[in-house]
Parts: sequence; C-alpha cells; structure tokens
Amino acid sequence: MKERTMTQDEAHTPFAGPACDYARTAVNAASSTDAALHDQPTSAVIDMHSTNWWDLAFGLSLPLLALMDLMSYSPTAAAHWAALIVLATVGVCYIAFGRRALRQPQFAVPFVLVLVVACGLAAAFTPSLATLQAIAIPYVWCLINDTRNAIVYNVLLIVAVAVGFVVGLGVSIDAVTQAVMMEGLSLIFSLALGLWITHIVRDGERRGHLLHELRSVQGQLAAANREAGVASERERIAREIHDTIAQSLTSLVMLAQRARGELPPTLAPALESIDLIETTARDALTEARSLVAALAPVHVGDSSLAEVMTRLANRFDRETGVRVTASVTASAVPRELEVVLLRCAQEGLANVRKHARATEAQVSVSLDDGGVHLTVQDNGCGIADYSPLQETGFGLGGMRDRVALVGGSLDVSGLPGVGTTLLVTIPMKVELVA
Repeated sequence: MKERTMTQDEAHTPFAGPACDYARTAVNAASSTDAALHDQPTSAVIDMHSTNWWDLAFGLSLPLLALMDLMSYSPTAAAHWAALIVLATVGVCYIAFGRRALRQPQFAVPFVLVLVVACGLAAAFTPSLATLQAIAIPYVWCLINDTRNAIVYNVLLIVAVAVGFVVGLGVSIDAVTQAVMMEGLSLIFSLALGLWITHIVRDGERRGHLLHELRSVQGQLAAANREAGVASERERIAREIHDTIAQSLTSLVMLAQRARGELPPTLAPALESIDLIETTARDALTEARSLVAALAPVHVGDSSLAEVMTRLANRFDRETGVRVTASVTASAVPRELEVVLLRCAQEGLANVRKHARATEAQVSVSLDDGGVHLTVQDNGCGIADYSPLQETGFGLGGMRDRVALVGGSLDVSGLPGVGTTLLVTIPMKVELVA
C-alpha cells in the first residue's frame, strides 16, 4: 500500500487542519462573548414579569391605600366605604385573574380595564386615592406587550383618574386645572419611563436570545472539535498500523518465501511449517490492510455525499477485493449528519470485511418522510437471531451510540447463507416539492 504524506492525510480529515483550529478559536470566542454577556447588567436582574414582585406590590399597596382612604377627606362616609369596596375589588380581581395575566395573555386586557375603572372610581370617591395609578400604570406596561396598545391603555387610565379626581373635588375650574396638570405630568412620566423600561426589557430579551444562540453554536463547534480529534486519532492509528504492523507482516511473508526457496525438498515438515507461517502472515497482513482502509478518513470537504460514498466504496473494493456499489439518492442532508452516515458506512463495511466472507456489498443512502436511511448489505454468510445484547465489540455498539446522539436508530437483520443488512435511520425534516 502506498504511503501518504502527512499533508495529504490532514487534507483528508473532516474538520482537521485549519478547520480544527478555526473550531477551537470560535469556541474560545463564543466562551468569551458568553462571559461578557454575563458580566453586563440586563433587565433580567429583576424579573418584572415575576408574580412574586407583584404579589408583594399589590399586597402592600392596597392596605396602605385603604388606610389612606380612612384618613383622607371624603364628602360622605359612604364615599369612604365605596372607595374601600373598589380597593377590595381590585385585590379580588388580582388574585382571581390579574396575577395570571402575566403568564396567560388572555387575562391581560380584562384586568387592565378593571384597573382603569377602579382608578377612576377610587379617585371619584376619595381624591387622594388617585395614588392607585402609581401601581396600576407600571402593571399595564408589564401586561400589554404591544407598545402602541400600552400607550392607549395608559392614556385611558390617566383620563379616568383625571375625570374621577374632578368629580371627587367637585367640578370647578380649579379642580379641572389641578387634574390636568397633575395627570398631564403623570402621563408624561408614565410614557417616558414605560418606553424606557420597555426598551431595556426588549434589549435584555435580545441579549438572552443571542446568548442562547452563542451557547448553541459553542456546543456545535465543540462537537466538531471532538469529531476532528476522533478523525485525527483514527488517522494516526491507521498510519501506525500501516507503517509498523503491515510492514513487519510484509517482511515476514518475504522471509517465509525466501526460506522456502533455500530449503531442500526433502525437508517436507519444515516446508509445511514455513507455508503455515506464510499463510498466517498473509492473513494477518490482509486484516491489517483492511483495518487501515476502515480507519483512514474519507475526505468530505466540498464534495457531495454521493461522491464521498463512491470513493469509500472504490477504496474498499481496491483494498479488500470485495466488490462494493454505492447509491445515494438523498440530497440536502446536513453536513453533521453526512459525517455520521459516512462513519456508519465505514464501520458497516469493516464488519463485512471481518465477518461476512462476502464477495459483494451495497451501500445506499435514501431520504423519505421517516428521515434519512443508510443501508449496508452483503451476500456473505449472514446472521441469525441477532440481538443488541449480543454485541461484545466496539463496532456495532459504537455505531449505535453515534447514531443515538443524533436521535437515530440502528437495525441489523440477516439470514444464514443469504447475507446481512445493516440499516441506520436518522430523523430529518423533509420538504416535499409539489
């Protein structure tokens, strides 16, 4: 077997060489960005959509407002009681569905309308209860996700408080002027703070999505880096087998042939022993070369899956003498799944070489609604009563683990004297063209 140089080997390794260095650099960059995002303050420090904060806010504010009502001016005692009923109604509605509105948007608008009416009525019964808007306004901003709708509901709430305030003080120029100035300032500060906080929250959400994407890319690059390490180690082992064991076995065959020629025909027992040594060495050399063929990486690069599988089949045919045909009808398979299919095809052909005693084999890749399928079939001695529990080596077990990492499955079937079929199925979304 012709020995390849290090440069050519590196060029035939998926994710090796410059790609491997790039993967390491990208992983480090993603880690640095991840740490930088953690160090920056975001709106996630205090979760304004947490029910715990608002339970505390309403639980403290409503009793304090009730106490304020009892200590404040009101035209009649009935007005005090009416204001207390309004506050109690707000509390009951908050417990019933207001706090759920943070997680269930269908309750948001009904509770906002409750707050608008309650703020107007409370200010009408007791003008000092216009302070209820201090908790109602920020809660409206939290409940209404659409900025335009949030502004509309804020204006409605401010108008309701202004009208109630005028009614509570008595309709007069002074009451109207005071209401317009007070609620005008409240509206300005409400919109300014609300829009600012909304910007902060959305910026925090964008950073959160970015962090999630960076972590996902970091995981993918780490997997690519691990795959590059595995491919590099496979290549190193193949090269070591070729340069040491295979060469030694070749020398042993040559020495056996030389010894046979030097011995006279009368030494039949010695010649038989030399023939046995040569035969054993040749068998071991065939095994070593087959291992090199199975372990040596197949270049993926910019080639299609069909081209890679064809090269694998041709090389296996050349190395082992087993006629292999490759058929690939699947397209648009993600590169990470192509690598998994390629490794499974290599391992499947290695099993054909080790156990099947076959003369022909077929490797096919197809795609349907169930996902992408890899089939390795041979015409060898076959297998009977196969069970995954019978797996004692690293071949099928390692292949099963590799396929399971991408959510796939491995099935092995066969009949004695007919052959064996290995089927790998990996789920994949398929876009059907009309």
